[in-house]
Amino acid sequence: MTNYAIFGATSAIAEATARALIAPDARFFLVGRQAEKLEKLAADLRVRGAAHVSTVIYDFSNHSQMIALVDHIAADLGSIDQSLIAFGTLPDQAHIEQNPAAIEEAIALNFISPAILTQIIANHMQAKCHGLLAVITSVAGDRGRGSNYVYGSAKGGLGIFLAGLRHKLSTSGIEVLDIRPGFVDTPMTRDFPKGPLWAKPEAVGASIAAAMKSRRGGRLYIPWFWAIIMLIIRIVPAAVLHKTKL
Repeated sequence: MTNYAIFGATSAIAEATARALIAPDARFFLVGRQAEKLEKLAADLRVRGAAHVSTVIYDFSNHSQMIALVDHIAADLGSIDQSLIAFGTLPDQAHIEQNPAAIEEAIALNFISPAILTQIIANHMQAKCHGLLAVITSVAGDRGRGSNYVYGSAKGGLGIFLAGLRHKLSTSGIEVLDIRPGFVDTPMTRDFPKGPLWAKPEAVGASIAAAMKSRRGGRLYIPWFWAIIMLIIRIVPAAVLHKTKL
């Protein structure tokens, strides 16, 4: 039996991951902000054979109630064996450059909120001496680029947080998985022109589920070729990078 807590469960990637995690002994607690989509996913997971599905509506900008939220989930499931944090937003870079409040909101939702929630879940798992913390960051966090440096800095900060937490928990029996998708065709990116590097949520979700089932931490690029792309982007000299529009 495996107890999964999925935060941001109504995102396209989280939905696909939850479906790929289905097994006769899989038990789920789904947390999201959209009640109708959340209940639809819960019903779908039950039909597909999930042993247990609970839900709760939650605003992830509310940090003060996150401890109570995790306690509630742990009480419902018995314990949290694995968690997936999949919420976030992709802001318009040009807009937020002129709007300091929007910068604050983007960094809060993409870095501060998932970092706080991850730490709270880690504290819970430490009492059990086992678990997997999976968090979706982004390839955008690998290097600051002019096209998305606010979003990228939030995801980069979250990646560093996860690396430090992985180090902290390295002897605890708890694994930390930093999931770095590339371009994914979701409602959040519907206005972007699509090309050969774009992946479907179903493929990304299947890769995430496979990694979670393996119970191994580390850094996971999805699809795999983004590890090579981002290695090149990280080592390109600044003088060359600054001549591009990346």
